[in-house]
Parts: sequence; structure tokens; C-alpha cells
Amino acid sequence: LKQSGHTPPPGAPGSAAWLQGVIDALCDLSSRDALTGLANRRSFETALNREIDRVARSGEPAVLLLLDIDHFKRVNDTHGHAVGDLMIKAVSDALLECVRPMDTAARIGGEEFAVILPNCPPAFGLTVAERLRARVEGKIIAVGPSQHLGVTVSVGGAYAPQWVRSSPTIWVERSDLQLYRAKSEGRNRTCIEPTPVS
Repeated sequence: LKQSGHTPPPGAPGSAAWLQGVIDALCDLSSRDALTGLANRRSFETALNREIDRVARSGEPAVLLLLDIDHFKRVNDTHGHAVGDLMIKAVSDALLECVRPMDTAARIGGEEFAVILPNCPPAFGLTVAERLRARVEGKIIAVGPSQHLGVTVSVGGAYAPQWVRSSPTIWVERSDLQLYRAKSEGRNRTCIEPTPVS
């Protein structure tokens, strides 16, 4: 655990407090992305299932945002994977600066991120997504003594259907369709699926 950056568990080795500390640390390691500290894909999928169930029961609105770093392959090919990792960390830092404790921010692929925003009315979804996009755009990555790179993301989002037992796969597909639209319309932009007016 020391090698992974975690502090040693409390208590004497073998004690109940020590064993609980080991279990807690292992759970954290298994649910977090090693590079960014965000939730990993498995943890994201668990949160997504939980949110779909909650929305079906409570009717509270929830939005799923998918974010993809623009032109990431070009950065990796030009500057190398170490700079690519710095860019991924910059995006994850921006997400953590913007989300609430109740939200789930996750790295779900190489340069792909997701944010689940529970209890987010349709009037605020685009505002929050734009705040995330703008926060990322404000990040500057130093790649050398006198060279800096900017970073942008495209964002797609969709609301979970309220009072309906839907599927996480369909929710992701709807958000992904909006992400594709944001990329095809020029990148560094946000597209949220329109929600029916009730």
C-alpha cells in the first residue's frame, strides 16, 4: 500500500482496525483509475445502474455527460504518451474542480471521461456541461521549458428518462450520440439531447 501512495493502515498489523484499513485501501484501489484518481469504468457502471434505478423510483432528473479530449491521438503522436498523461490529468483535475460530492466523475477509457449528475434539472444541464468544458479549456500543460499546450474537450449529454425503468446502455448510447454531434460540429463544444417539456 505504501508503494501505491496510500498511508499504512491504522493500528497494529493484524488488528481489526488494521485489517479494515487494508480492506478500505484495496476497495479504493479497485474502484479508482490509477492515473487520475477518478472513478474507474467498473465503478462508473455501478454508479450508472444505481442512478438509473433512483431516477425510475424518484423521478428526479439526472444527466449523463460524456467527454472526449479533442485531437488526443495527435498529441500522443507528436509529444509522446507522457504528455498525453499530463493532458489526461489536467482534464481530470478540471472535472474534480467542478463536480459536487454527489456527482460521479470517471475515466472510462483512454481519453474518455463521464460525469453522472444526479438531481440536475434540465435547465441546468447545459450550464454545468459548459462550465466543465470551459474549465478544461482554461488548463495549460507545460511540455517543456518554453512550450505549452492547451486542451479542449467535446461534451455530449442526455437525461435519464424519469419514472421509467430504462437501461444504462441506452442512456450511454444517447449521450454518445450527442458527443458525436459535438465532435462533428467542430469540437470544443457541448451538445445536450433536448428534453421534452413537461
